[in-house]
Amino acid sequence: MQPACYGAPRMSQHLQVRNLSDETHRALKARAAREGRSLSDLVREELDRVAARPSRTELFERIGRRGHPRLSEPLADAVRRMRDRAA
Repeated sequence: MQPACYGAPRMSQHLQVRNLSDETHRALKARAAREGRSLSDLVREELDRVAARPSRTELFERIGRRGHPRLSEPLADAVRRMRDRAA
């Protein structure tokens, strides 16, 4: 079965957010107005920004893959040395 718009440019996706508080809606609408943008533009750009960042889980996995740094001296000794130098 072929899509109804076969050959047409890709259509934009729609997202409905349910149970959004009136306070949040008003705040977003006011921010968009202050910036001279539509609410849809503001929310779309924020969602694009969030989607481009790694999730918390992905971030922790990346950090875990890095392993522990190799130190030339125990960390406590380095901290003491820096404190003594600053005093």
